[in-house]
Amino acid sequence: MSTNDDVERPNVARLFDYYLGGAHNFAVDRRFAELAMPQIPTAEIVQHTRAFLRRTVRVCVAAGIRQFLDLGSGIPTAGNVHEVAQQVDPTCRVVYVDNEPTTVAHSRAMLRDNPGASIAEADIRDVGAVLSAPEVRGLIDLSQPVAVLMVAILPYLGDADRPVELVARYRDAVADGSYLVMSHLTADEQPEMVEQLVGVTAESLSPIVARSKAELEPLFAGYELLEPGLVMATRWRGEGAPESGAEAVAYGAVGVKRSSARGW
Repeated sequence: MSTNDDVERPNVARLFDYYLGGAHNFAVDRRFAELAMPQIPTAEIVQHTRAFLRRTVRVCVAAGIRQFLDLGSGIPTAGNVHEVAQQVDPTCRVVYVDNEPTTVAHSRAMLRDNPGASIAEADIRDVGAVLSAPEVRGLIDLSQPVAVLMVAILPYLGDADRPVELVARYRDAVADGSYLVMSHLTADEQPEMVEQLVGVTAESLSPIVARSKAELEPLFAGYELLEPGLVMATRWRGEGAPESGAEAVAYGAVGVKRSSARGW
């Protein structure tokens, strides 16, 4: 399913796979990681992001959530949503969403023997296309609570994509009691490191945007935040207080849609 362009250019999803110890990456991805990012602890950043994802999925399952929509998922390599959720309850259903054809092809091959997990090829900015995808309609019942995961994906949306409005459209499409899980790159604590990361990705990969805490708070309009609120992702019920470097480059939070949680 690969093309020459796939082999010759680094790919964000495959880079994440590489940093997580997966096997679905090419030499160009490994070379980019080793040569373009030697001063940035990218592997640590990705590992912290994955640890946050695992913790939040377990929280959602413990709260009774049995269906998950993972937007901008990349390749579901080791320790991803379906593995974590189905380890707790095998009846959990997971749909990943990505718009990169090769990523989708890799993922479908990985998930082909799991009837409770699938991937839809769609752009998360097109809410209608995502929610009407056959994989979503087949596994997700929007009349029941669902966890919508936006982990490390919104930095790839520029301000012109109106991320606050986009998140609100997903919120309005799901039932009360649904969860929103989000993490987002920020330069609030490590401006020099994050500026370097943003610069490197702008040159060779999909450009990314770091946002401040004040810019992220409106994304949770209509949601009641679980404790400890919007904090560094490493501090969200897990890894302790951030001290430096990779531990302090992303915020994380989990919100619950309540009929009484007015924000729109």
